[in-house]
Amino acid sequence: MISTGRKIKVCLVGAGAWGRQHARVFSQRPDVELSAVAGRTLANTQARASEFGLRAYINVPEMLAAEKPDLVSLSLPNLEHFEATMQVIEAGYPLLVEKPLTFDLSEADQLLAGAERRGLFFAINFNHRYAKPLRLAREAIQKGRLGELTHAIWRFGGEANVSPHPYANLIETQCHGFDQLEELCGSIDSVMAEMTDKTGGGYRTMALALRFASGALGSMTGTYDSSYAYKDTHRLEINGTRGRLVVEDTVQRFCFQNAGSETAEVWQAGYFNDFDREFHRTFDVHLDAVLEAFKRGDQPPVHARAGRRALQLAWAAVESFESGKRVTLAY
Repeated sequence: MISTGRKIKVCLVGAGAWGRQHARVFSQRPDVELSAVAGRTLANTQARASEFGLRAYINVPEMLAAEKPDLVSLSLPNLEHFEATMQVIEAGYPLLVEKPLTFDLSEADQLLAGAERRGLFFAINFNHRYAKPLRLAREAIQKGRLGELTHAIWRFGGEANVSPHPYANLIETQCHGFDQLEELCGSIDSVMAEMTDKTGGGYRTMALALRFASGALGSMTGTYDSSYAYKDTHRLEINGTRGRLVVEDTVQRFCFQNAGSETAEVWQAGYFNDFDREFHRTFDVHLDAVLEAFKRGDQPPVHARAGRRALQLAWAAVESFESGKRVTLAY
């Protein structure tokens, strides 16, 4: 727990493009003292440090020993999360990490076990949950406006993030789909998958059939064979016995419609509401919740265990694809 009135001292690990968003959100908060950043290369790290008035390091343990932060926030290349995250955990510092937690379940288990032994605050940035349309979706479901859920549809795709890993899209991008569908619809009991490497560079496009513990069904289509420039590149649709909701492009639009009604309720950001229409601001809203929980000494609003669960579902999909069979999971 952080004493009232004292600023939270934060260090960053990662000086890349999304690491800049970490620097932005923390630097703008009056309750945070952002002190330092550690990166992989001196030039990039010094540039980021200069931009935000921070001290620069190229060694994570050295930064932690010198700065002694209250909280560490990490944003590294997708395949390079494990080592630096473990260094922070072994040094005993609370942390916020980016998705995916790791690409390897055994590594994810090591991170979670290490943090658990030390009683560390361990959050993961599934920031899509905090988009205004997703918050409205959660509220509608919790109020029972959809009735009993029957099926959900998730689609998300854009240009390829070049990676040597054959299942990069599934693990590093569709993790948001696994996370959102379980958060809104309950646990997924089984997965069946088809994938294609038609365009090279791994299995960039996949279609999954899901069964939820409630008996509802779901489908996921994920791809790196598309474009983020397309309208409706992301769509989430959840149907129930009393109504249906639709989320378009994560932050753009929310629609709810009662079954049998030809009139729909729609939210979309107004003329002056740049905050809710901007995707990056989903991180700002999530960080509000993260830091409030951290100050109180509570568990994170999205614990790193959610990253492990998304990874478990991704590897179940891989197992299904490779075996040609349905894979059943335990939550």
